[in-house]
Amino acid sequence: MSERVMPGRTDGLITLGAADALWADLTADSAVPTGAGAFTCPPASTRAGYVLLGGYVVATVRASSGQWSVREVEVRQAAAELNAVGMDRQDLVRVGPSRRAPRQECHENTPLRWRQRIIGELQELGGPERAARREAGQPYHLAGIDWRQILVEQTRDGTQRTWWLPRAVVRLLDAAEHTETQWVHAARTLQASAAVTKPPTHPREARDADGRQTTSPQGPTASLRPYNRELEGQLYSVLSKKPGTSRRVAGWACAVCRTAPATVLDHCHEHGYVRAPVCQSCNTQERPDHLYSNDIRVAGRYTRLFHTAAEDWLHHWHRCPGCRARTTLPLPHLAAWTAHVACHSLRPAHRAAGGRKPCGMLRVSWTGSHHAPRSCLLTVSVDFCPLGEHRVLAQVPYRDAAEQFRTWLAETAPAVAAEAGPDRLDGLPDQPRPVIADTNGEGLALF
Repeated sequence: MSERVMPGRTDGLITLGAADALWADLTADSAVPTGAGAFTCPPASTRAGYVLLGGYVVATVRASSGQWSVREVEVRQAAAELNAVGMDRQDLVRVGPSRRAPRQECHENTPLRWRQRIIGELQELGGPERAARREAGQPYHLAGIDWRQILVEQTRDGTQRTWWLPRAVVRLLDAAEHTETQWVHAARTLQASAAVTKPPTHPREARDADGRQTTSPQGPTASLRPYNRELEGQLYSVLSKKPGTSRRVAGWACAVCRTAPATVLDHCHEHGYVRAPVCQSCNTQERPDHLYSNDIRVAGRYTRLFHTAAEDWLHHWHRCPGCRARTTLPLPHLAAWTAHVACHSLRPAHRAAGGRKPCGMLRVSWTGSHHAPRSCLLTVSVDFCPLGEHRVLAQVPYRDAAEQFRTWLAETAPAVAAEAGPDRLDGLPDQPRPVIADTNGEGLALF
C-alpha cells in the first residue's frame, strides 16, 4: 500500500484514494460489510469537510494544492469501532417502503438520511439513473457500509414488497445520521463564533475555552441526555401537537437500549399515554407482529422481550399509567406473552436432526376488547406445521391471561410488580380511549 502515506508529510495525512484502500483493508473481516469508495463516492461529504464511517466522523483537509486528504489515525479508529460491532443477520428491522418518504436527490452535500436514500433507489427499479450507476460500477455504500449485501426483500401475497436490514446496521446508520447532525451543527456554531478554526473531528471530541481538547468515552450518545421520566403521564395525542416536541425528543438517548439517539415517542395505543423516547430499532422490536388488527404471530424475538431482557422491557411497558395501574400489558403484548410464556408447554414438537424441534410458529388472535374483559378471548394456535396436524392449542379468557401475567410479573420482575396495581385509577381518563393509530411506520416520522 505504497500510496497510503503522502510523501513529505509528517502529520499522517493520506489521500482519499489511499483512505479508500486502507478502509477496505482494515474492515475486510468485519461482520458488517463495507463498501469501496467510502471517501470518493457519494454520499461521502468530502467537500463539506467530513466523511461518515459508521457512527464516526473523519474530517477532511484540503491541501494548498487543492487535493483533499484525511488523517490516517482517524480512518484506523473508525475501522476499529466498526470491527467491534456484532451483527445477527436474522434479527431484522423493516426499513421500507413508505408511502410518505420524500424524494431526495443524493448530492455530495446532502445529509445522510439513509432510509430515504435506500427507499428512493429501490423504488426506481429499472430507472435510467440506476442503470447508469450500475454500469459505472458505483458502490452502494452509506457511511462506508455496503447495505446492498445485507438488504433482505420480503414479498407478501406476491405483490407487496418490503425491505429489511439487520438491527445492528440500522443502529449504526441511525448513529451516523445523529453524528452528522451534531457535527454540522458544531461546525456552523464554530464558524459563526470564529473562536475555533475547525470543528471537532469526532462527535466525542470538543475543545474548552483554552483550546485544550477533551474527550468523552461514552460514544455517540455522549451529547444526549438520559430520559428521566420527563414525559410521564402525558397523553401522546396532546404532546405530539406541541411545537418543538420532535426537536426535544431528538435530544434524548433511547430510554430502552441507552446506546442510540431517540427518534420516536413510543406510546401505549390502548391508554394513549407516552412511554418514553426510543430509537427506531427499539421501537420496531417493541411493536407486535400484527397480521391483522386482532391477530399476531409470535416470532423468535419475543424470547428477548419476555426472557433475556424481560425486566427492561416490562419496566418500559409499565411507563404507561394505565398498564401500570391494571398490572397488565396492552392487549397485543398480553396476547404474545400468553402464547409465548403461558402456553409454552402446550407447543408440540417434531423429530429433527439432533433432537426435537418446536413445531411451526405460534399465532394468537382475540375476539372482543380489553374494555369488555368478560367477552375477550385469546386463541393460541400453531401455523406452518410441516405435517398439517396442529391448529388450536388453547383458548384463554382475557381475565385469566391477565391474572397469569400478574403472577409471572411478580416472580420475574419484582421491582416492576411493586410499582404496579392493583387498579390505581387516579388520574386515568374516565372513558376508555380508542387505540391511537400508529404513525411511526409511515415515513418513519416522529409523529
